[in-house]
Amino acid sequence: MPDGVGDATYGKARVFKMRIALDAMGGENAPREVVRGAVAAARELGVEVVLVGKRSAIAAELKEQRSDLSVVDASEVVESEDHPAQAVREKQDSSIVVGINLLKNGEASAFVSAGNSGAVMAAATLTLKRIEGIERPALGFLFVLPWHSVLLIDLGANADCKPSQLVQFA
Repeated sequence: MPDGVGDATYGKARVFKMRIALDAMGGENAPREVVRGAVAAARELGVEVVLVGKRSAIAAELKEQRSDLSVVDASEVVESEDHPAQAVREKQDSSIVVGINLLKNGEASAFVSAGNSGAVMAAATLTLKRIEGIERPALGFLFVLPWHSVLLIDLGANADCKPSQLVQFA
């Protein structure tokens, strides 16, 4: 658990409040819809959201939403048509790379992006590294149903997996 990201002790119980870094520039209709969703999540769920991206564009949306969510400036954007690894190497001040670095430095407990998933995987692999013995990372998605939740692993990011890699995903 990263220090300084919201952990506290109340009596004997240790409470951890997640600080979620959110790529405000990723996905369709960004940053408008991303900021709207972040503000709603912060208000309704009580989570701390830090928006990562072009400060001026995000600030305009926050003003419209009457919100004071934190913003970490990132001057570049990885576009959906960008080659993932190349974009990560060439756009070091992109919202994806900056957000992943917040994780690495313990300034966030999670990073979320609706942007270029290949670039998110590349940035995470290059910056955060893999667990020893794991050849490839896998994308996961928590599918919440009324009666239980299901975790789906490898959502198409790995097109040519070996059986041993599928076992590692488990």
